Amino acid sequence: MRIRSFLKRYLVPWYFLRALTGPFFFSLFTLMFLFLLHFVMRYIDQLVGKGLSSWVIIELISLNLAWMVVLAVPMSVLVATLMAFGELSQANEITAMKASGMSNLRLLRPVLLAAVVVAILLMLFNNRILPEANHRAKILTLDIRKKKPTLNIVAGTFSQSLSGYSILVRKTFEHNNNLEGITLYDYTRPNTSVVVTARRGAVSFSPDFRKLLFDLEDGEIHQLNLQDMLSYRKIRFTTHRIAMAVEGFDFERSETESFTRSDRELSAQAMLEIVDSLTALQQKREERLRERIRKDIDQRLSGMRDSLQAPMTAPAGRTRPNFVARARTMSTSIQNEIAQIDFTGKQINQYFVEIHKKYSIPAACIVFVLVGLPLGVMVRKGGFGVAASLSLGFFILYWACLIGGEKLADRGILSPMWGMWSANIIIASFGIFLLVKTVRETPSIDFSSLARLLPFRRRERPASEAKGL
Repeated sequence: MRIRSFLKRYLVPWYFLRALTGPFFFSLFTLMFLFLLHFVMRYIDQLVGKGLSSWVIIELISLNLAWMVVLAVPMSVLVATLMAFGELSQANEITAMKASGMSNLRLLRPVLLAAVVVAILLMLFNNRILPEANHRAKILTLDIRKKKPTLNIVAGTFSQSLSGYSILVRKTFEHNNNLEGITLYDYTRPNTSVVVTARRGAVSFSPDFRKLLFDLEDGEIHQLNLQDMLSYRKIRFTTHRIAMAVEGFDFERSETESFTRSDRELSAQAMLEIVDSLTALQQKREERLRERIRKDIDQRLSGMRDSLQAPMTAPAGRTRPNFVARARTMSTSIQNEIAQIDFTGKQINQYFVEIHKKYSIPAACIVFVLVGLPLGVMVRKGGFGVAASLSLGFFILYWACLIGGEKLADRGILSPMWGMWSANIIIASFGIFLLVKTVRETPSIDFSSLARLLPFRRRERPASEAKGL
């Protein structure tokens, strides 16, 4: 009895953890490779052939690995749990452990403890490493755009990164900011169609980085009045400069060199401090609005009393106070104050959404264990393909609920807590349901029954046909 108790207490949890470690790191590296491949394929045309050094490209990719880790770790936990317990169930080791008196809840204990440790580490990663990595990636991206304004311009493709403009360039150069074969559509004037063409040119930032300058050479300007479609003007130029606002070019000018951080570049503690200051500001504005309404009501009541007494005491020809103008002024002032209060409330809401996200995503590691253990026991298949196929459905459900909840919370339809934790609650409820089912018995999923749904499935031949009769 002592030996059996020793095995249950020490060796079995260690055996489970060893069975989970290999699939976890294998799935983590696989998912990281897929995320990295998607990132490189998406931005390869903006990085390669732009004159950037290999070290800058490697540094930019390395800094973007942080958000990939946050997404890949919960997925890897689910895949590893399905693979480990599917393999143990396929080898009948789960059946043998149950025969020795171990329940599914006893099997869940070491795995759940490991998931809690991974979730805590991921929380620390979200609050300490991820914000700094996002901030450095932002600074590096801005530095690259300052040096290479042509980063978003791809030869032979219309670029619409700049608001109000559409740019087509035939050729760009790797080691400078020169352009050839430029066609520029100007949509900033709604009543006039403006098309600018030039054989060559160069692009650069203004000294204060507020404008993006296009210095064009040897070109034409075509202007058409869209109201009457008759007034047309054509201008030839030797040199021409166009100044564009850079907000649409993904460039944010910093008043100081500190670079103001967004919510994705802050820890939860830093965002809570900002929320406290915004809440205090919102309370001051609400108090100021109430005081303004009270004063205006008092003034209006006093004005009404004066107007009632005016015919009896005022001399002839005296006009009554202009209550309409005062009411309009009051209405405009109240609307401006309410708009500022609403804007501050939206900012507070967005910060709370990001705070809850930093904890809801790590908590998904625990939630996926509750789903992965009973599913692995039921499936009785330990391959990566089966585990990845089963995990795909839960991934889609989880990220759909998470992204949808984030959008609804940002718009104020849902509270930040419900918006960011609804995905965990839904999947955890399903996992507990499956776990309760497997506590009493050991059901299994028969994939052969799914073949009935296939339109062209293989038909079984009769025994007479099989023997050639």
